Amino acid sequence: MPNQPRARPVDPESAARIEAIIARHAGREGPLLPILHDVQAEFGFIPEAAQPLIGQALAMSRAEVHGVVSFYHDFRATPAGRHVLRLCRAEACQSVGADALADQLRVALGLDWHQTSDDGALTLEPVFCLGLCACGPAAQFDDRLVGRATAAGLLALAGGRA
Repeated sequence: MPNQPRARPVDPESAARIEAIIARHAGREGPLLPILHDVQAEFGFIPEAAQPLIGQALAMSRAEVHGVVSFYHDFRATPAGRHVLRLCRAEACQSVGADALADQLRVALGLDWHQTSDDGALTLEPVFCLGLCACGPAAQFDDRLVGRATAAGLLALAGGRA
């Protein structure tokens, strides 16, 4: 593939871990998403250097793999903070104050969407529907779902990072 920029090479130990994940899915129909989920579980994100390895194993271009990584909101290309705060941006939550809540939190935390605090403690992400439409505004702090979320409640979960 001429004229395609190259990803940084992956170190041998990481390459071995990625190749072991790929091998676990050998022969499986449609293995790309399960491989990506496992790589993210292993590394906390999907390293750019992993994408050519995955593509080569699946006879896909790096661009095709990157397209899937960038399309799905749950995949991340950079490490997240130790904690992740997700705020629902869907219409049902917007109708009950999610926009104002998002504005309050972004100011209080000093973060915008997809940013991580300087100390690496917290990443703020938008999400489109957590399935708590009747209890909006909804949020998720790590694995904990929060209905009828308030700025005070979410800041308390985030360790009072105001």
